[in-house]
Amino acid sequence: MTVHFGGTMTSTLRRTVSTVVAAIAATGALVLASPSAAHAAACSAGSGVTVVVDFGSLGGGVVTNCYPGDPATGLAALTGSGFTVTGTQRWGLAFVCRINGKPTAATEPCVNTPPASAYWSYWHAAPGGAWTYSSSGASSFNPAIGTVEGWRFGSGQQPSITAP
Repeated sequence: MTVHFGGTMTSTLRRTVSTVVAAIAATGALVLASPSAAHAAACSAGSGVTVVVDFGSLGGGVVTNCYPGDPATGLAALTGSGFTVTGTQRWGLAFVCRINGKPTAATEPCVNTPPASAYWSYWHAAPGGAWTYSSSGASSFNPAIGTVEGWRFGSGQQPSITAP
């Protein structure tokens, strides 16, 4: 694979691209990491989209971060607020299989869609409002600035905290 960025590719960039392509080919899973540093805590009013990830059943509690600005998708809000995401081998990031490495590969190999009893459910809310289960996938939903995105691992329960 050759990628051109306005001319020639540096050897460091070439090695990085080759490593990423090899990792995807070897595992079949796509991992999307945050492009910027996480902003811990909820967004201030009108400054971005707050993202809540409830790791409760996996250990780790609830983590709240901020995506500063207007993300194009819920997936962009999740990764841009500092969470690392792994999709499935079969469907890529159409199904979020792991957030920050949880559940572990020993528990869930991320080959196909996770079972209904153990998956990352996706939610939306207004600050302080009730959670609403998403009828769209995170790759196709466009969250508005000032809203809250929620994720919880389990059998479809809403995040365990009120939307900040």
